[in-house]
Amino acid sequence: MTLTERQLTLATLDRQLLLRRRRLDVAEAVRLVCAVQAQAPASPYVALWNRVEDFAPEELDAAFADRRIVKATLMRITLHAVHADDYAPYHAAMVRSLRASRLYDGRYTSTELTEDDADGLLTRLAEFLARPHAGADVEREVTAGFGEQGRRVWWALRTYAPIQHTPTGGPWSFRLPNTYLASSVDPEAETQDAAAGVRRLLLDHLRAFGPASVQDFARFTLLGRPVITQALSELGDQVVRVPGPGRAVLYDLPGATVPAEDTPAPPRLLPMWDSTLLAHALPGRVMPQDYRPLVVRRNGDMLPTLLVDGRVAGVWRGLDGGLELTAFHKLGKAAWRGLTEEAEKLAALLAERDPAPYSRHNHWWDKGIPGAETRTVKGR
Repeated sequence: MTLTERQLTLATLDRQLLLRRRRLDVAEAVRLVCAVQAQAPASPYVALWNRVEDFAPEELDAAFADRRIVKATLMRITLHAVHADDYAPYHAAMVRSLRASRLYDGRYTSTELTEDDADGLLTRLAEFLARPHAGADVEREVTAGFGEQGRRVWWALRTYAPIQHTPTGGPWSFRLPNTYLASSVDPEAETQDAAAGVRRLLLDHLRAFGPASVQDFARFTLLGRPVITQALSELGDQVVRVPGPGRAVLYDLPGATVPAEDTPAPPRLLPMWDSTLLAHALPGRVMPQDYRPLVVRRNGDMLPTLLVDGRVAGVWRGLDGGLELTAFHKLGKAAWRGLTEEAEKLAALLAERDPAPYSRHNHWWDKGIPGAETRTVKGR
């Protein structure tokens, strides 16, 4: 039977734990959803609050502190929180792309430094970061011999070297300046592990976001099509084709299930850059095409969103001790009732740490959000 667009939406929500919250350890929840966007420090907390029953922020604090969940630059050259066991294969999958994004960038090549100049510091960097150091200290240590150009060396290394961010306190575990720690990954061994890493990441992507296409996986990772098609070929019968509504070929894990088309989808308040909105080539699976320019701003900022019946229906922000909800179209009483209940709970959680975690992005609201309805909800 050919899957419908609605079923693909529901499949994404189901695998992202957004159809119903589950009682899970936070590290296991992160493993199940593949990776949690962590560009904004509060986002992993809001993401898991949406997915884990009786979510306690202190549990995520502890998981970051114990390094059961690690934060590092990975997919799409952005910060993600991933299960500690997934970091090595994911970094192996991404390191070639991460490395190219910096060493072939004009900001690095204009220095006339070579790739070997940066790569030659990997061992020294690992030794220095055997214990945590702030970025400014790392820059001084590993680039002392390059003068002013040394800043570009560290700019490159902090993106592709096998290093992780370490908690520095604050309401969401991480705050500026960033502090770094070396991982146990061997950069030379990663070259041999790259193909296996891509296969692992592809399988995990299907488990967390499938059914999905080659284009979807490319969007989620920024890996090239040849690398992806090679991984699919090597995986053989570990993946299967499934019929979908469009022209793109969809892949899934054998035996994976898709919810029935009439499955209800509860309201949710997703964080900035939630991976649900970034894991597919086309926004239509969860975000209506017309709303994309309202959510994804010109500089790439992706505002925190409201989900109604599994689709983006507006945006939210912390304001005046509560949450301001802006819907892009008129919503019915049942939809507002569900959103209000969710907003009351989230506002209460935020109030204990930071009532307005995305306040630095309020300028987008100042410029005008073309909403049809706006309501402010106080915490319980």
